[in-house]
Amino acid sequence: MHGKVQLAQSRSRWARSIAPIFHRILDRIDDGLELGAIEAALPDGTRRLLGGKGAGPIAHVTVANWRALRRLVTGGSIGWYEAWADGDWTSPDPVPIFDLFMRNRTTLGNVARAKRGARVAARLIHALRHNDRRNARRNIAAHYDLGNDFYEAWLDPTLTYSSALFAPGDTLEAGQHRKLAAILDRLDVPAGGTVLEIGCGWGSLAEAAGKRGIKVRAITLAQEQQRHVAARTRGLPVAASLTDYRDVEGTYDGIASIEMVEAVGERYWDDYLAAVSRALKPGGRAAIQFIKIAEDVWPAYSSNVDFIQACVFPGGMLIHEPRFRALAEAHGLAWRDRHAFGEDYAETLRQWRIRFDAAVAEGRLPARFDPGFIDLWRFYLMYCEGGFRGGGIDVVQITLAKEGA
Repeated sequence: MHGKVQLAQSRSRWARSIAPIFHRILDRIDDGLELGAIEAALPDGTRRLLGGKGAGPIAHVTVANWRALRRLVTGGSIGWYEAWADGDWTSPDPVPIFDLFMRNRTTLGNVARAKRGARVAARLIHALRHNDRRNARRNIAAHYDLGNDFYEAWLDPTLTYSSALFAPGDTLEAGQHRKLAAILDRLDVPAGGTVLEIGCGWGSLAEAAGKRGIKVRAITLAQEQQRHVAARTRGLPVAASLTDYRDVEGTYDGIASIEMVEAVGERYWDDYLAAVSRALKPGGRAAIQFIKIAEDVWPAYSSNVDFIQACVFPGGMLIHEPRFRALAEAHGLAWRDRHAFGEDYAETLRQWRIRFDAAVAEGRLPARFDPGFIDLWRFYLMYCEGGFRGGGIDVVQITLAKEGA
């Protein structure tokens, strides 16, 4: 027992001795937080208020181990996740932390971004996951083929895994139906017309279009999704297939693609837009819903690998809107009727997390997923919600009209 006491005292003295190093990191965060604040309880028994200079969310964080701050400043968002998973820091609600990091992204600078060694290693792994035909199938399977039973446990009854579009008083399901209707209205394809859906998810849009009498070709690379869509749309004019967007043949009156382009990767944006232009009849319209990252974040984002790319969406890349628009226009696709609704995505993610936590509490998630996987997904949902609330990422619907009507 005496030896254990001595060991504990030694560790306590060591923690106090290194505390000034980590307080200097906290000083940098304090300087950079122009909006909102963090109330932090620290391993040396002290408490600090960081920021508080301007209006914004207030986050409450307990740093149990100084290692959390080391991981943050060397590993960026990946390190911050690993620290959370290991219990190095906790919070009753981490969403405001992610909001603050994004909201104060300019003034915080590089304090929470991965440093060179970690960045180079992560980028090498990410580069090997680029979305050629072989890797695209593998990357999609890693996320979407986790099992329909997994997604059914916490998505709304439409099984729509993209941002809802809310009106006051809407439930999540109503917001998803509103989003699907908005996409179809953009296409303006009458009954008997043809629509290609690139990245059809679990078939909510294909079903809605089929019920309007529209003939739908729904493509995906996820086997679980393809089987579900085929069963869901039986009796409707919908054909679901495992097809890469680059291999689509024929032309269509309209094309819909909801939050699929984030899985394409910057290297293949031009291929994607060329495929859209090639498959769209002259005068036809494409309705695209995509997640963009703010232009001021792009240089750091595109030269790094974030938590989502490393741990959740292999091969993924958010959209740089000006560059993506320029490529679309180069392929004869006019950019029209832009509508951004990032706050709706934050609310969608909040409701998904509530449903996810309920599924965990009620034992409705498949038994094959261990606590580490469940915690990863909870962190992912909170991380994304904070990003939208902080304004660094946004979701956009756009109509691309092919010239030559």
